Amino acid sequence: MQIGLIGLPYCGKTTLFQTMTGVMLGSDQLHKREARHGMVKVPDDRVEQLAKIFKPKKITHATIDFIDVIGLEKGDHSSTQFTTSFMNAVKNADALIHVVRMFQDPALPHPEGSIEPYRDIMIVETEFLLSDMGIIERRLDKVQKDLSKTGSSELKRELPVLERCLNHLEAEQSLRTLDLTRGEAKMIRGYQLLTLKPMLVILNLPETEIASAEKIMEDLRPRVAGRGISIDAVFGKIEMEMAQLDQEEAEAFMSDYGIGASALKRIIRAAYDLLGLQSFLTAGEEECRAWTIRKGATAVEAAGEIHTDFYQKFIRAEVVTFDDLMKYGSYAACKEHGAWRLEGKEYVVQDGDVLIIRHG
Repeated sequence: MQIGLIGLPYCGKTTLFQTMTGVMLGSDQLHKREARHGMVKVPDDRVEQLAKIFKPKKITHATIDFIDVIGLEKGDHSSTQFTTSFMNAVKNADALIHVVRMFQDPALPHPEGSIEPYRDIMIVETEFLLSDMGIIERRLDKVQKDLSKTGSSELKRELPVLERCLNHLEAEQSLRTLDLTRGEAKMIRGYQLLTLKPMLVILNLPETEIASAEKIMEDLRPRVAGRGISIDAVFGKIEMEMAQLDQEEAEAFMSDYGIGASALKRIIRAAYDLLGLQSFLTAGEEECRAWTIRKGATAVEAAGEIHTDFYQKFIRAEVVTFDDLMKYGSYAACKEHGAWRLEGKEYVVQDGDVLIIRHG
């Protein structure tokens, strides 16, 4: 899974990228105008707890690729401009995190002259809307011309979807709020539409606002409620300092400042909620591992995440909950206590299910 970090200049986006990924950038790297990638493990204590039971040869966490996207900048006429590098970096992202500046720094003035989160959100949202309108308009024009020549049934199905999308965009609404069927979404997926991507706004607050962070978010959420945007907060400067401490020191530091979890854990949790994701687990002597799937995925779809052959030759899934496995200590004991069961293809996998896939 790829998540792109975007934001206006001097918002603290790169500081957040370094905090979450542990990729510390030198001054020469900071000045390079190119996207930066950092792979992180999804924190999940359940994997380590399973490893205590099974003593596996390998422990594997789910991962996320964070991209620090460069290229969103102010143009000659004070408008936000998308460079080619920006577009290339965001088009393949599964979701976007828009880092919004909420701190003062006289050495690095805000490009808009003041701290106003709703304005900054709408600057980016408006540019995304305009970009998508241009793409849809060009595609509509081509579909209408080709349809008049070929009468293609596929184009006939696509035409009303494009028209609905354009009407929605012209009403200044992002496509993430348009009710599309899975088939309709698939029709337009290839156009890399920016407002179709899930959006998480991260308010980058100073440490002086830790106590008031929740109120700040609650005041802002109603203003973006109809745009399909989620909001969370980090404390970029101090959290970067914490990221460089060992675990015990970091926990003490967070406790002193009243921060319940690290920026990485909070953002991943918010991203999973935003994308409708959850984790299932596999455990044995070879490996204990967490896998990422969408909420509502079936057992056969979960099997396909492990290996395509498992999807094609699926027979059944043996299922036990993580809590039951920890309670009884083994698969055999779970069977004895009636906590182990067999499920077919259509079983809807739950977060924390431990699966053994039987296949042909």
